[in-house]
Amino acid sequence: MSGEPISDEELLRLFEAARWAPSAGNLQPWRFLYARRDTPEWPLYFELLNPGNQTWCATAAVLVVFISKTVNVDSGRPIKTHSYDTGAAWGSLALQGTISGLIVHGMQGFNYDRAREVLQVPAEFAVEAMAAIGRPGRREDLSDSLQARETPSDRLLLSETVIEGKYRA
Repeated sequence: MSGEPISDEELLRLFEAARWAPSAGNLQPWRFLYARRDTPEWPLYFELLNPGNQTWCATAAVLVVFISKTVNVDSGRPIKTHSYDTGAAWGSLALQGTISGLIVHGMQGFNYDRAREVLQVPAEFAVEAMAAIGRPGRREDLSDSLQARETPSDRLLLSETVIEGKYRA
């Protein structure tokens, strides 16, 4: 990523796309906690990242932590699809970011327990994932090892992930 900032308008466009994701019972269990680079909150988020992710996230414009409410406060019942619904919101955010010409990279490489603690996530929320958002940077500014990874990831064949009828290996 280039290290350039993202405007409020651009960032809110991503959150607005996520806001319209479908959710069971329209509960919208997702919450997005974020910090912009060069703000007092940035170190809290950046230090949550595993060292490998810190290397390339240093030039991100924004870091986001996705959390989801696990219990319906009105009924007291668990929200069984809280992760699924939050994943739909993440997908909408990522798609809007890509359409807008941004890099939006989700990751699991961070300290979930520490995120809960330092970001003061309430007990009724699950810490789901993190994402780095920024403007595309120059490939040649990456280390040699990261440049080698800058190719589209292979995907499993549909025959490995789509099964008609009952599960079978």
